[in-house]
Amino acid sequence: MERDKIDQSKIDQGKNENANQTDINRNENSNQIDINRRQFLSRSIRTGVAVASVGAVGYLFHDPKGSSTSSINLNVDHVTSLKSINSDSGKDNSNSTQSSDIWTIPDFSIPEQAGKLAIVRGEDRTKTLEAALKALGGIDKFIKDGDVVLIKVNAAFAVSPILSATTHPDILSKMIRICYNAGAKKVKVTDNPINDPASCFLLTGIEAATKQNGAELILPRDEYFKNLTLQNGRLIKEWPVLKTPFDGVTKLISMAPIKDHHRSGASMILKNGYGLLGGRRNIFHQDIHTIIAELARMVKSTLVVLDGTNTMMTNGPTGGSLSDLKPTHTLIVGTDPVAVDSFGSTLLGKTHQDLPHLIQASAAGVGTVDYLSLKPIILAI
Repeated sequence: MERDKIDQSKIDQGKNENANQTDINRNENSNQIDINRRQFLSRSIRTGVAVASVGAVGYLFHDPKGSSTSSINLNVDHVTSLKSINSDSGKDNSNSTQSSDIWTIPDFSIPEQAGKLAIVRGEDRTKTLEAALKALGGIDKFIKDGDVVLIKVNAAFAVSPILSATTHPDILSKMIRICYNAGAKKVKVTDNPINDPASCFLLTGIEAATKQNGAELILPRDEYFKNLTLQNGRLIKEWPVLKTPFDGVTKLISMAPIKDHHRSGASMILKNGYGLLGGRRNIFHQDIHTIIAELARMVKSTLVVLDGTNTMMTNGPTGGSLSDLKPTHTLIVGTDPVAVDSFGSTLLGKTHQDLPHLIQASAAGVGTVDYLSLKPIILAI
């Protein structure tokens, strides 16, 4: 099993190759922020300002209109209401991908590794990750020499990682090192946050975790999006989706925390795909379960990692207080995202029956809500 005996030359090379581009991307995305607030944020991180203050800062960066892809020419139907989209649901969309502006996310799943599930109890998320991967046969089952790995994190909000609203930097760091130890040629990290991207990656610790371990951080920019139409989809039709981070990628890993969500009931792996959408994506809140089920069909990962070390039980998906969290000390790793989320829902005190998007995704053939049928490996460390 991989430990921290890392190929340091590979990480150092990654740092040198990616540092300049990451800095350029972050600067371009952060020019819109008033410098005094940025200085305040930096001082907040250095001095360990109170959690409540960090939550308040995150609110300052909230964009209620959605993320920036203003240069993309969106279909009027998409920015009006879902009523016009739904009216087309009976049409045959099989020919809707003829335009050169339309693309499809590749299927990164590994057929021979289908239906794998490990559930590990423990307080240290880096150790539970190691144990889960070992239980699944080792990282070599998923990452091979020369692979280019994209890690899709949840960096939605400009808040401290202590609030468990985003992918924790410790587990991200560990996964990057594990991928490099397995022979990955390159590791990339991305998301299209709800708040200002530069602030989100900075405050969550994801930027530091990425750069310090030789991976490339890709912040969203307008030109990085390209229209995508999901075959037989009702909502995802010629919609801008983050494409550039996928260029050259051979493996995809999705990493997300377990959170309450005031609209969908839960935010886990399937909901993590929402961070690939551009445009005025908040319109999809009108039919939240359908969009999550469609995202499950759109994104097919090699491996998914669901972090329930501390679960956000209330006031999700943003949270803002330690009182919203419960120490559930569980990590779920697998290849069936529906099964992973179905078990994850139990840490929220729910079942798949409480989350219609899981039932829809299962019905669409993405995975199974009956996680016990996969005979999961359950460990405690």
